[in-house]
Amino acid sequence: MDSGRLVYLNGKYVSEKDAKISIFDSALMFGDMVFEMTRSFKKKQFKLKEHIERLYYGIKIYRIPMKLSPEDLENICYETIEKNEPFFTDTDEHRLMINVSRGPLGIYSPIFDNKLETTVVVADFPLKWTVAYMAPLYDEGVNAVLVSQRAIPAHLADPKIKNRSRVFYQMANIEASMFRGKNNWALLMGTDGFIAEGSGDNFFIVKNGVVYTPEGRDCLVGISRNYIFEICDQLGIKCVEKNIEPYHVYTADEAFMTGTPFSILPVFRFNETPVGDGKFGKITKTLIDKWSTNVGVDIIKQIKDFGKECADLNKNNAPTPYQFSTDNNQ
Repeated sequence: MDSGRLVYLNGKYVSEKDAKISIFDSALMFGDMVFEMTRSFKKKQFKLKEHIERLYYGIKIYRIPMKLSPEDLENICYETIEKNEPFFTDTDEHRLMINVSRGPLGIYSPIFDNKLETTVVVADFPLKWTVAYMAPLYDEGVNAVLVSQRAIPAHLADPKIKNRSRVFYQMANIEASMFRGKNNWALLMGTDGFIAEGSGDNFFIVKNGVVYTPEGRDCLVGISRNYIFEICDQLGIKCVEKNIEPYHVYTADEAFMTGTPFSILPVFRFNETPVGDGKFGKITKTLIDKWSTNVGVDIIKQIKDFGKECADLNKNNAPTPYQFSTDNNQ
């Protein structure tokens, strides 16, 4: 079925099903691609400039040739949204996926008449596809599972660059899916033995009224992570970076995860052991309520509404960016 939605691909707008990159692209060959995913609240993009700024840091460090300026790309993002808005419902939010690779490898240049170009893709599709299955997590909470897969240390492929070399995240999700129970989300440690991040999210704990998150060394310094610091400042809550050991999570009062699609998700359990009283923590709830107020959207209600609307969305139990299996009860 043709959704009608269009994708920006190297200067042209094409239908979603016709949006394809070459099998010789370095993204496929090496995972050599940087990307960003954004969302809207009430159709208004949230922190788009910050996402694009981080994308261009990755482009610079990975030495990807890029003719488009950040301003050019921002305009393309808004143009893509404008073209697709007629195919979105009034309650839909726009989730942009921005991908940039260096394009086909040089040895394949004869196939392209020696005219190689950077691959730039901007796709726009309903946010509800990503978050609908998360609706129960606001009542049941996440079980953060500490997996054996380690986060990639900064001296290798710096995790502060959001890139498509992500098979280690997938392996973490697969391992977490083998843990008994449900709502299992992977939590990775760094090679130094401290907790780093989730497979697509940042991690926080709360102890004695103070919010803590791992130091921004072996993790993606998330846009949502940074926004927690802003909200805490607005609320007069202390928020600090520190090296977090598993012991600190077991003895925490609360825990939660942050990520662009869902903003904040409460963590009720750590390796099936309750965090605090195993319920939605007071400070966690205060933070998500403040976030909701700031953007003019009741985030929890919106995701629950998406859950009802898309109840049949993932009946085949296909992997998601955050879980390998969505109904594991082993």
